[in-house]
Amino acid sequence: MLNLFFPKVCEACNNVLTDNELVVCLSCRHQLPVTHFHFDRSKTVEKILYGRVKLENATALLHFSKKGIVQQLLHNLKYRRHEHISSFLGKWLAAELCAVNTYNDVDVVVPVPLYKTKLRKRGYNQVAKFGKEIAKALHTEYNDGVLIKTKPTKTKVFKGRLSRWNDDGAVFAISEDTALQGKHILLVDDIITTGATVEACAKELLKIDNIKLSLATMAIAD
Repeated sequence: MLNLFFPKVCEACNNVLTDNELVVCLSCRHQLPVTHFHFDRSKTVEKILYGRVKLENATALLHFSKKGIVQQLLHNLKYRRHEHISSFLGKWLAAELCAVNTYNDVDVVVPVPLYKTKLRKRGYNQVAKFGKEIAKALHTEYNDGVLIKTKPTKTKVFKGRLSRWNDDGAVFAISEDTALQGKHILLVDDIITTGATVEACAKELLKIDNIKLSLATMAIAD
């Protein structure tokens, strides 16, 4: 019987990974543009949403640029079914957030949801494992039943703010809220660009009485 061996390759450069390398090779790992926002107490993410949504904390793990290494990772995650990338980025950010006091009182991690037909077609929410790893590290709950997406929207990574807002204005809803009253919710997503999707989700979540809301994403668009 023919035994075919397919070596694992780097998600960024396609070089064969060594036994000690996971998802990306050591060279690409060192090239990943890490933000350090949560360590530096940077308000970069909050500024995107300034005057639109009040956040307790907000961070992104990586800088995203068109045709860059992070775009390659997110493309593989979303369109090539490489869901392990979500876990890899989640574990990385989770380890860092554990060292930041302002994230240690998070009560529940909530992902930005996909519309049901897209979820069925893709087979997974690309931020699910990212959020689960963060929840696990923070010793808190992961709940993907809080938010639902009520209608489909197209991918809008490079659209302007106005067109994104017009598309995303009222496409999310809360499916449950009683158990979350007075809680600190950490909303997680893959990338923040204009902030319209996060804003739409946040405005629904902030309808829950007396909550605190924070945000963590895999990447932020430069």
